[in-house]
This record gives sequence, structure tokens and C-alpha cells, in this order.
Amino acid sequence: MNPAARPAPDRYTVVLRPGPPGARDAKGHDPVLRTARVEATGSIGVSGYPRYEGEGIQAEIDPESRAVEAVTVDGEELPYGWIAQLAD
Repeated sequence: MNPAARPAPDRYTVVLRPGPPGARDAKGHDPVLRTARVEATGSIGVSGYPRYEGEGIQAEIDPESRAVEAVTVDGEELPYGWIAQLAD
């Protein structure tokens, strides 16, 4: 099935964290560097998944796996060591 054919939510909250996934700070907290609410643009990105934008974040998100397939932050690549995930 073509990923673009899957129904996709209208919005997500993208959470940017220092990598790797599951990393904790010295107090055992799951650190968050930035969050952004992104809305569907109606277009499909180069990854083949729906594109979302908002609060300086552009992301292509697989609606089935909820994986962030491509992301830019304030027009730049994701800073080294950061990961992008969706909020629960």
C-alpha cells in the first residue's frame, strides 16, 4: 500500500530530545529540548509520507508507525545528537 494513501491525523506534537531514545538526565528524567504542535500541510514529502509544519518544525510523519521520517528545525537539519519523536 502506498504510504500517502493512508489516512493521516490533522496534527501531532513533535518532541525533540537529546539522543539516543530513552536517554535520561542525571535525575532520571526524560529530557525534552523542544516541543512543537505541527499541522498537516496537505502535501506529501520526499519520504512519501504526509508533511506537517508548525512552530518552526517541518516534519514528514508515517501515520501508521508514528515515526518521524524527516524533520527540519527553524529551516535547518536537526542538530547533531537530537532525535524527533511524537508525543504520546
